[in-house]
Amino acid sequence: MKKTRCLWLLTAAALLLSGCAVRSRVSPGEDAPSGEEPATPVMAAETTEKEAAEIYIRGYMNDMTLRELVGQLFFIRPDALDPNQTQAEINGTSRHPVREVTEELRAALRAYPVGGIALFGKNIADPEQLKQLIAGLQDAAPTPLFIGVDEEGGSVARLADNPAFALPRFESARAVGDSGDPARAETMGRTIGAYLRLYGFNMDFAPVADVTADPSGGVIGDRAFSSDGAVAASMAGAMARGLRQEGIVPVYKHFPGHGNAAGDSHLGPAVTEMTLSEAEKQAWLPYTQNDLNLCAVMAGHIAAPAITGDRTPASLSETMVTEILRGRLGFEGLVITDSMAMGAVAAEHGPGEAAVQAIRAGCDMILMPNGLEEAFDGVLQAAEQGELSRDRLEESVIRILWYKYSMGLL
Repeated sequence: MKKTRCLWLLTAAALLLSGCAVRSRVSPGEDAPSGEEPATPVMAAETTEKEAAEIYIRGYMNDMTLRELVGQLFFIRPDALDPNQTQAEINGTSRHPVREVTEELRAALRAYPVGGIALFGKNIADPEQLKQLIAGLQDAAPTPLFIGVDEEGGSVARLADNPAFALPRFESARAVGDSGDPARAETMGRTIGAYLRLYGFNMDFAPVADVTADPSGGVIGDRAFSSDGAVAASMAGAMARGLRQEGIVPVYKHFPGHGNAAGDSHLGPAVTEMTLSEAEKQAWLPYTQNDLNLCAVMAGHIAAPAITGDRTPASLSETMVTEILRGRLGFEGLVITDSMAMGAVAAEHGPGEAAVQAIRAGCDMILMPNGLEEAFDGVLQAAEQGELSRDRLEESVIRILWYKYSMGLL
């Protein structure tokens, strides 16, 4: 399989280097010679890098099984690959968190060939262990992985909070936002990105793009840059630029905005009462005023009934993801759900049902399902039975592989 994929890469590279496509042997207006089918042009005379990439990605996908295609839609904790852990242990603390790649874990990763793995503090002991864990995961994966982490700076910093790592620390996003200097946010992104890259990460679940009026409390607090949408947009965009400069995919979170939502989606329903006009004037400025090329967006479990007409969490809402985020706001990139083990979803939906609904809504990746086997099998069955169309499945996989290709992972 890897040999076939290598041949596709060589084909795409050859097309790119030659500057032209495979051409028809028949000139326009001529008939094909007797007994010959007219050759089909592969692409225009001037082959762009994007076109060559698309050829490669299509070829790569053609060599994947349906199970591998479905696997790309999942972004999990490594502990979900340990059959000895209960779901409660996977979601929270455990006596034996995954900190190394065993043969048992390799076999589980072959059985569930996921697209990404998110590491938490419990998976991280020291610098050398972390490098070996990430390298081992990449080596064991059939398709290169997104390796993500919550490293926002401030109170949420899985590496910088670990005393085994001598890393720069930041007070909070709010402190950076209060400075009024986007250069400080860019420096924060570049600093965090540099050390994440050193250990093998390629994605950061940051910046927090929420606009919150209460820096001292609430679910988000000082994790947000500002209560002013324009300031939050400037700071979030600057941090994302810093991360991208270091080869890290930034993930803007938590769309449509957790800053003024009532309730904590970790525990149960979270609802924002903002209207469409209010959202566009404040909460959504980080998504509309920045270049989100090769950035991802995290769809939060936040209901916005004044916008969608119902109390469906955004992560499960086709109105919010497809019609508004992609359609109205024009975001064409990768959409990842917030953790599907959080109460706002897990209390109301089974893992398979939630995963299928999120993909149907327009999300590309399911983050940390509350039961990998059930969620995976649910999506696989929906794809096999046509509940999720092949086109819908491939739409997300192409987007995922495009990011991986652009990052040099494929």
